[in-house]
Amino acid sequence: MDKTRIGVIGLGGIAQLVHLPILSKMNMVEISAVAEINKNRLRNVADKFGIKARFSNYAEMLEKSELDGVIIATPTNTHPQIAINCLNAGQNILVEKPVAPSLKEAKEVNEAAKSAKKVAMVGMNARFRPDAMLLKSLINSGELGNIFYIRSGWARKQSSKELWFLKKKESGGGAILDLGIVLLDLGMWLLDYPELKSVSVQKYHHKTKDVEDSAVGFIRFKNSSVINFEVSWSFHSDTDSFALTAFGTEGTAQLNPLRAYKKIESGNIDYTPGSTGNKKDLYKKSYENELKHFIGSIRGNNPVISSCQDAVHRMNLIESIYKSAELNQEIACK
Repeated sequence: MDKTRIGVIGLGGIAQLVHLPILSKMNMVEISAVAEINKNRLRNVADKFGIKARFSNYAEMLEKSELDGVIIATPTNTHPQIAINCLNAGQNILVEKPVAPSLKEAKEVNEAAKSAKKVAMVGMNARFRPDAMLLKSLINSGELGNIFYIRSGWARKQSSKELWFLKKKESGGGAILDLGIVLLDLGMWLLDYPELKSVSVQKYHHKTKDVEDSAVGFIRFKNSSVINFEVSWSFHSDTDSFALTAFGTEGTAQLNPLRAYKKIESGNIDYTPGSTGNKKDLYKKSYENELKHFIGSIRGNNPVISSCQDAVHRMNLIESIYKSAELNQEIACK
């Protein structure tokens, strides 16, 4: 079979550390072109990965390159226009999270994807962690009963050191959009995206000015399930402390590491697998699985997980979260 030809727009940290190294090792993929406005970075990265077709203007890349799909890894405020232009040019897309800085723009990208009838996937790599996929399968099997409460938290350094990352006009937000959106997407995915009821969130700016460095919150859904979350770039933690626990009527399971138990009259049944890999392996595998899924979707081998439609649902929640934090009160979701 012919190789799937991929273009990458934006050659910052995520492209250099994740997308390009993984794609370059995939037998059925060819990195056909890259685009980056920083000409020194464009030259250095393209040389490193042996990519001949390189452009400082992504529109020129779309016009001159034969591609099957495009990965968009640019600052958040540029995502909507680049995504829409790629879709209008007949390209399948994978947009790094979040899909857009606002709900309105997320809807615009989703409408463009529907009109173009192309794959429009948003990078939510936590769904593709091996332990998260096993947990999802366990929940779907019904062994844990109905999941009614998810407790989650993530404390780590901010994901990018680029200047735009701490500017609200360019990033859209701070720790909530960097870490919270991933946790909340994972939680809602495990709950099968129930209808939102209300949110109550508090955010903090202890180490930052324009965007929040920490937030804690409580999400209610109309089916009575809830998600509690806390995210921070500044909470003291010696390591990256990613954690999620799902409580069900028949059992409980947690991630990082994966542990799962079902209640029975005489005690618990342990569903914990032998091994799901160490934390670094889980992180790498999550991106490998995500990119393989994107390529598979382009080739028609599988339906899209983490679609642009899902992203609209997420951004509706994110908009409510920021509104709650600004008003300092619980608010009803639309």
